[in-house]
Amino acid sequence: MATLLDSLCVSRSSTPPSLSFSQKISASSVPLPSARRSSLKLSQFRGLKLTPISTTRFSSSPASRSRTARRGGRVVCEAQDTASGVTSITEANWQSLVLESESPVLVEFWAPWCGPCRMIHPIIDEIAQQYAGKMKCYKLNTDESPSVASQYGIRSIPTVIIFKNGEKKEAIIGAVPKSTLTTSIEKFC
Repeated sequence: MATLLDSLCVSRSSTPPSLSFSQKISASSVPLPSARRSSLKLSQFRGLKLTPISTTRFSSSPASRSRTARRGGRVVCEAQDTASGVTSITEANWQSLVLESESPVLVEFWAPWCGPCRMIHPIIDEIAQQYAGKMKCYKLNTDESPSVASQYGIRSIPTVIIFKNGEKKEAIIGAVPKSTLTTSIEKFC
């Protein structure tokens, strides 16, 4: 038997919740659409936020033109900067950090709205740690620095470009496996 929980309000407090949070809520205290009453067990979530949504839908079939309203919630991840191990660069420091670098430089061109970019961030973090001292790794937000992206012909993100002695040596487009990036890096380190 499945029970639909119509809405749930969780207040934020100044003290963090206990790690052993496993409170049962009686269905009699929560208005449910059905007349059946049972107890619900809620799981603990960290780093997620419930935001209420309310939508109205119209049935597309001509036989049933009845209006149905649906209420529920959506879960939104509040993660901020997913590639925290790699330094962000901008147009202002591009020249000094990339073009004037004595060691090879790997630059990931990305944008916050790009799903594949978020997939490749952990791989770039690993590469930055693996090649520390041999190569510098940076990320450039194409929304904040569009002139650098257009200067290097970035038309698809994520794009990873390897620079050596201020020159573009190789470009890898898309969310590729770590082995593909490592093979390209080994040519220049």
